[in-house]
Amino acid sequence: MAGARWSLCLLLAINLFNYIDRQVLAAVVPVVQTEFKASDREMGLLATAFLLSYMGFAPLFGWLADRFGRWMLVGIGVILWSLASGASGLATELGVMLLTRTFVGIGEAAYGPIAPTIISDLFPIERRGRVLAWFYTAIPVGSALGYLLGGQVVGCGWSWHWAFFLVVPPGILLGILALLMCDPPREDVQVGGNAALRKTATLRDYKQLLRIPSYLLNTAGMTAMTFALGGLAFWVPKYIVWRMVRAGEVNLTIETEVQQATADANFWFGVIVVVSGLVGTLAGGWLGDKLRSRFSGSYFLVSGAAMLLGFPLVATLIVTPFPAAWLLIFAACLCVFFNTGPTNTVLANVTHPSIRAAGYAVNIFVIHALGDAISPLMIGWVNDLFAGMVDPRILAAGDVGKVYQGNMNAGFLAVSFAILISGLFWLWGARHLERDTQRATTSV
Repeated sequence: MAGARWSLCLLLAINLFNYIDRQVLAAVVPVVQTEFKASDREMGLLATAFLLSYMGFAPLFGWLADRFGRWMLVGIGVILWSLASGASGLATELGVMLLTRTFVGIGEAAYGPIAPTIISDLFPIERRGRVLAWFYTAIPVGSALGYLLGGQVVGCGWSWHWAFFLVVPPGILLGILALLMCDPPREDVQVGGNAALRKTATLRDYKQLLRIPSYLLNTAGMTAMTFALGGLAFWVPKYIVWRMVRAGEVNLTIETEVQQATADANFWFGVIVVVSGLVGTLAGGWLGDKLRSRFSGSYFLVSGAAMLLGFPLVATLIVTPFPAAWLLIFAACLCVFFNTGPTNTVLANVTHPSIRAAGYAVNIFVIHALGDAISPLMIGWVNDLFAGMVDPRILAAGDVGKVYQGNMNAGFLAVSFAILISGLFWLWGARHLERDTQRATTSV
């Protein structure tokens, strides 16, 4: 058990830096955009480049994980994405940063589909929801640290490049530790009371995923949620400053005022994400396990109900002035993070152990291909459509003013409807969960 806890702690630490590397870019979008003289649509491409490589390589690493050492693949991936993050700090133009973010995605693809399978082999199904919830607390904490790191670098007057340089040393250290780990025995499957021989997944096995209703509906719900969350998370720091500019609270012609507003936005949003994320992620995993004995579809019910509550909160945000809007942001984040543990537990519970890594990999490919690979770019495109609708004070600010043109409310409202759709998919899946879980543990 001590070995299992150490493995969980190491995977949690790696996942933490995984999300720091993802969100540190979002924290410095305005200053990078000003230096590169890029449009919102072009900045959205940076998120899309990362996600296209991430989702494209995830199935490959899922396939490799069924055949080679999983910790070895994790270690290689962590070192690769850490070096690529450092290279992002060396970028002097948009095209170079597009390339480095692509390599960050490849490195993270070696981790995303593999880490949950290691945890699933270390902990029994009765505890899996709570353990995976602890693992996924790295999403809010790492994301918050990414926002805080980028915001403080800008707020202190440092070059934005340092936000990327600072994540390299700890990332390489974690990668080396991963390379020193030994793979745990893979979970056995009982057939007729006897332990079944493990087999390597084949194309026919992957096709079985299409016959698991819980897997399909869970993936559909996660896709809709990822579409909404990915777009909002990338643009929220800039959106907050944009709202402050519209309210006349920030003078774009004063550089220090803009830097301080950016730092404050990242700081308070980071605090909200870490608190709401920790509470929501742990509470969701705990409640899903707690209700499992009473409701066979508890993981889906918990996730679906939270998203139905979260949708009106996000929709109302765009018409609520600050500081009251901070309360809505907190409540919306709390609802969104509630699904993290339960939905990933569903993926582990309804897939056969021999194709569990592949199941996670296919899920990663779909939710990003149809989710947050699209939404950051979509919000940027919608905002650019309104670029001509600007205040004369913004035009007077030159290149800095161009960054804050447009109407970001329109893009935010467009993607928020996906939150409602995700909740409906998860409620639909509740009726299938018990049967699909039993099938995954009794068949080869």
